[in-house]
Amino acid sequence: MKYNFESFKQKLGQLNLSMTESMEEQFSDFYELLIEWNQKMNLTAITDFDEAADKHFLDSAALGHFIQLKAGDSLIDIGTGAGFPGIPIKILFPKLRIVLADSLNKRVRFLEEVIYKLKLDGISAIHTRAEELARNQEHREQYDICVSRAVANLSSLSEYCIPFVKKGGKFISYKSCGIEEEIQNSKKAIHLMGGKLSDVIEFQLPGTEYMRSFIIIDKEHTTPDKFPRKPGIPAKEPLY
Repeated sequence: MKYNFESFKQKLGQLNLSMTESMEEQFSDFYELLIEWNQKMNLTAITDFDEAADKHFLDSAALGHFIQLKAGDSLIDIGTGAGFPGIPIKILFPKLRIVLADSLNKRVRFLEEVIYKLKLDGISAIHTRAEELARNQEHREQYDICVSRAVANLSSLSEYCIPFVKKGGKFISYKSCGIEEEIQNSKKAIHLMGGKLSDVIEFQLPGTEYMRSFIIIDKEHTTPDKFPRKPGIPAKEPLY
């Protein structure tokens, strides 16, 4: 089926981003797989194409406007769910090396199908909990960038995500606006993980009413071996 990407391309342009015809085909295939698999498992409540293009694709891609994503950089997406933000980022920045991590095996099978159908290279999906993967030396402090669009408080997310980031790298959390208290409550966790809050970027997604923010955390020091704590504890007992 042919979808109208003109509005999406215009909004990408306002973020100084662009896509090729082949990228448009990949987004089209991704959307169709999302709708197909959504009928048998819960991937998203957003099924209208234009709404998905704004709230999933554009929102995911917006990172590329604010952060320099260089060819060869490594990025891990923790709690990726249906592949957001990792898949749209990979489509638009195909030379990034990306790992998608999620704790639900059904979602990982969906992501593997997406990777196969879209013919994406240099990207893999892993079924795992963040607390366990972060103790694997192949992944611990190995990434230039860690991103998460997961629905969790920033303190817990910092414990999940910062251990994956190499010194000099960044953890970037996708959030809504107006979360000053959540940011304040996360400072202890960020510090304990070896991070430093660098910036809070609030913006409006072009052509929409959606207000979003990126919480930028720089990795300054090695994460102590005792972090992250055992699976489940960062969510139950955030480091406030």
